[in-house]
Amino acid sequence: MTLPLVVSAVIAAAAGLGVGYWLQQQFGRKTAHGQEERITEKLAAAKEKLADLKSAAETEAREIREKGEKELDERRQQIIELEKRVADRENSINGKQTEFEKHEQTVKQQLGDLDKDRAALAALRAEEETKLAEIAGLTQDQASARVLELAEERTKEDVLRRVHKLEQEGEQQLKEKGKMILVNVIQRYGASQVSEYMSSHVNVPDESMIGRIIGKEGRNIQHLERVTGCEIVVDEAPNTIMVTGFSPLRRQVAKTAIERLVKDGRIHPGRIEGIVDDAKKQINDDIRVAGEAALYELNIIDFPEKLVHLVGRLKYRTSYSQNMLSHSIEVAHVATMLAEELGADVDVTKKAALLHDIGKAIDHDVEGTHVEVGDKIMRKFGLSEAVINAANPHDEGYVQRSVEAIIVQVADAVSAARPGARRESLEQYVKRMEDLENIATSYEGVDKCYAIHAGREVRVFVYPDQVDDLEATKIAQQIAKQIESELQYPGDVKVNVIRETRTEAVAR
Repeated sequence: MTLPLVVSAVIAAAAGLGVGYWLQQQFGRKTAHGQEERITEKLAAAKEKLADLKSAAETEAREIREKGEKELDERRQQIIELEKRVADRENSINGKQTEFEKHEQTVKQQLGDLDKDRAALAALRAEEETKLAEIAGLTQDQASARVLELAEERTKEDVLRRVHKLEQEGEQQLKEKGKMILVNVIQRYGASQVSEYMSSHVNVPDESMIGRIIGKEGRNIQHLERVTGCEIVVDEAPNTIMVTGFSPLRRQVAKTAIERLVKDGRIHPGRIEGIVDDAKKQINDDIRVAGEAALYELNIIDFPEKLVHLVGRLKYRTSYSQNMLSHSIEVAHVATMLAEELGADVDVTKKAALLHDIGKAIDHDVEGTHVEVGDKIMRKFGLSEAVINAANPHDEGYVQRSVEAIIVQVADAVSAARPGARRESLEQYVKRMEDLENIATSYEGVDKCYAIHAGREVRVFVYPDQVDDLEATKIAQQIAKQIESELQYPGDVKVNVIRETRTEAVAR
C-alpha cells in the first residue's frame, strides 16, 4: 500500500469521526430541548388541575356547611314545637285531673244515696213479706216451697219433653258419629270368616285302607285314639275318616298323623307313635310360622319368641266356632284403625288387641279364666302396664282405665258380632232371652216384656196409672244399665219402654 493511500484513509477516517461527533452533539441538544418543553407543559397542567381541585373542595365545603346549618335550624324548630306540645299536654292533664276529682266526689255522693235507697227498699220488702205472711197465714219458707211446687207441676211436662228431646238429639249425633267411624274402619278392613267345627275329615283312596287304619280287632284305631286324644269315626261316609274332639290342636295332630299313615302305608302301633310324634313336631312348626305371620301382618317386631309361639297356638283354638287367631288379628286391625281415627296410642292398642285373648292359648292346661291367664302371660313377658290394662278390660269384671281399653273392647265386639262369625247353642240363646225378660219384669210398674230381634231389642210395657212419662224414662235407663252390668252380649241391646193409655166406652 502506498503512502498517499494511507494518508487518504486516515484523513477520511478523521473526517468521519468529526462528522459523527458533530451530528451527535446536534441530536443531543434537540432531545434535551424537547424534554424541557414537555416538563414545562406537565408542570403547567398540574398547577391548573390543582387550582381546579382546590376550587371544587371549597365549593363542596361551603355546600356541606350550608346544609348542616339548615338541618340545625330545622331541629331547633322541631324542639320548639315539641316543647309547645308537651306544655299543652300538661295543661290538658291538669284540667282532666281536676274534672276527675270532681267526678269522683259526685260518684261517692251517688253511692251513698244508693246505699240509703237499698236500705229503704229492704225495709219495705221485709214489711211487705210480713204483711203477706199475715194475710196468707204462711211463713216465708212455706210460701217459697209452695211457689216452687207449683212451678215444678207446671213445668214438669215441658222439662220432660225437653230432656227427652235433648237425649234423642245427643244420642242421634253420637250414633251417627260412631257409625261413620265404624263404617270407615270396616270398609278399610274386610276379611273372610269361616266357622270352625268340632270335627275334621280325612279322605282315603279306598275301603281297604280304612280297614288297615282300624287294624286287627281295632288295635290300630284304638292306639291312634289313645295317643292323639281324639275320637276316630270310620262309618259316617265312604272313603272318609272323621276325627272329632273339643281341642282343635289334637284334631289337627290326629288328622296329620292319619294322612301320613295313609301315604306311608305301614300302619301298626309302633309306626303310629312315630308318625304322631312327627305330626306334633310339624304342628309345632306350623304354630311358630302362624305366630310369626300374624306379627308380620301387624308389623309388630318386639315380641319374645315364646310369646310369638303362644300367639300361633291361637290358630288351633276356637270360641263359639270362631278361630281365635283370625279373630285376634281382625280385632288388632279394627282397633288400630279406630285408634288412628280417635288419636289414641296406636302401638299400645295394636298389641293389646292382638293379646286380648292370649290366655285362651293355654287356658285348657292351667287354672283360671282366659283373662287371668292372659294377664299372667303378659306380665311374665314384660309387657307394659298400658298394654296389659288395655287388653284385660274387654271381659266382664275389669275396669276400663284408658281410651285404648275401650277401643279394644269395641273392636272385639265388632269382630264377634259379624254375621256368621260366631254360633251359639240353642240353650245359650234361650237363656239369654230369658235373662233379658227377667231383668225388665223385675221393675215395679212393668206389665209385660218381650225380647225380640234375637235379643237386640227389649220391649217393656208399663201400667200407665202407676208409671208416668218421667218414671218411664228412668225405668228404661235403669234396665239398660242393669243389662250392661249383668249380661254378656254382642253389639247393642235397645230398651224400649212403652206407656200407653187406653180408654173404653160401651154404647148401649
